[in-house]
Amino acid sequence: MSNPTVVGFSGNITRPSKTRAFVDLVARDIAASHGLSASTYDIEDLGPSLGTAKWARDLDGQARAILEQILAADVLVVGSPTYKGSYTGLFKHFFDLIDPAALRGKPIVLTATGGGERHALIVEHQLRPLFGFFEAFALPTAVYATDKDFTDGVLRSEAILKRAAQAVDEVGFVLANRSAGRIAAE
Repeated sequence: MSNPTVVGFSGNITRPSKTRAFVDLVARDIAASHGLSASTYDIEDLGPSLGTAKWARDLDGQARAILEQILAADVLVVGSPTYKGSYTGLFKHFFDLIDPAALRGKPIVLTATGGGERHALIVEHQLRPLFGFFEAFALPTAVYATDKDFTDGVLRSEAILKRAAQAVDEVGFVLANRSAGRIAAE
């Protein structure tokens, strides 16, 4: 792989955001552990063209550049705050603009945040099916964190940090096997 990258994308619409901080932490850990460069974006970075876009070509230059980075990334880390039991609407709208085959085989770490344990299955019941539709390679370990897992916007929970480290390790397995030719996107 030349210039391997990990891109984080968060479905939050406010800053500062625990979700963006969480996605960025996981993306940076993957980059540091596996020799990738990392960048993280959120809905705010896409700007106002996202809300009116019916097709990817309707996005302005900044939003298209972020979309292109996501499509070109070797690994994605996605996350959304939980809103009424699911991901945010603009998060879904952004992925609705992507060609269904564009993420085929791409390793994706699924993360989400929420106010409490009540919505912990968002990663399994909402995010995993979404990326299953794209035939992406959603890694087995998905990570959900609640408000109590953060202190001053920083993830502090040892249990959640350990689970995130497990996902980071899984990325290494996928990258090693992909470069050995054992896992390939169609």
